[in-house]
Amino acid sequence: MTTRVLVVDDEPQLADLIARQLSREGYETASAIDGIAALTLASDHDFDLAVVDVNLPGMNGFELCRRLRQQTTGLGILMLTARDAIDDRVRGLDAGADDYLIKPFDFAELYARLRALRRRESLATTRLQFGDLTLSTDRGILTVAGRDHPLSRREADLLRVLAEHPGSTVSRPDLLAEVWGSPHFQSNVVDQYVRYVRRKLTAAGSAMQIETERGVGFRLTDPRQVEAP
Repeated sequence: MTTRVLVVDDEPQLADLIARQLSREGYETASAIDGIAALTLASDHDFDLAVVDVNLPGMNGFELCRRLRQQTTGLGILMLTARDAIDDRVRGLDAGADDYLIKPFDFAELYARLRALRRRESLATTRLQFGDLTLSTDRGILTVAGRDHPLSRREADLLRVLAEHPGSTVSRPDLLAEVWGSPHFQSNVVDQYVRYVRRKLTAAGSAMQIETERGVGFRLTDPRQVEAP
């Protein structure tokens, strides 16, 4: 099946160049030069990947990334920008991006990063169940009592790792390595996303809880399970 890529860059020539190069690699592409046009394309078509520039008119790439996360599921997002500051990279990842590539870049690296995002999708466990929740990791959907609730990619990955180790504490470094790709990423991002997932579980009406083991990490528990005396 052809992989569909949405390319968003405020420089029309660069957007067209990226789209053409990806087409030569066998991708099906569409391009936009601003966030509104990109959201319209994303609502009308199903994309597998998006290459998003940060410097967009009207709506920057961070906001576009957040809106794409709200509007779509199962979309791999690579942020593409000339900015190389750590704060910008963190902001992009917190907005929901899966990876970050700095301009100027080599197309071989762009292809490799997009292939890695697709491999991550294909290797993901499709469906996990624990307690009253079901997690469709390929779609980023949390299901409780028959009702679906969308999660961002990071939220889904975090919940997946915890659900793969039910009742057991997963350390912060392990969560960083599994969800963010590096155990040396800023550890406070784990706490931030745990708060996000806790809110999603509460909003969905799930009884499952994410407990904190101070100084160690987090575990997903079912408070309805009582150990036999």
